[in-house]
Amino acid sequence: MLWSDPENEPPEDLRRMEEKLRRLGLFVALAMVLTMIVIGLR
Repeated sequence: MLWSDPENEPPEDLRRMEEKLRRLGLFVALAMVLTMIVIGLR
């Protein structure tokens, strides 16, 4: 076991979760924009 092991490489699960969260955030932002437009048109 070496002390100089690079630890900046995130595990696979974390990377997958980050991707999901990013997609979810994008989806929520789009939904909010659509809702604002719908409310503004009424």
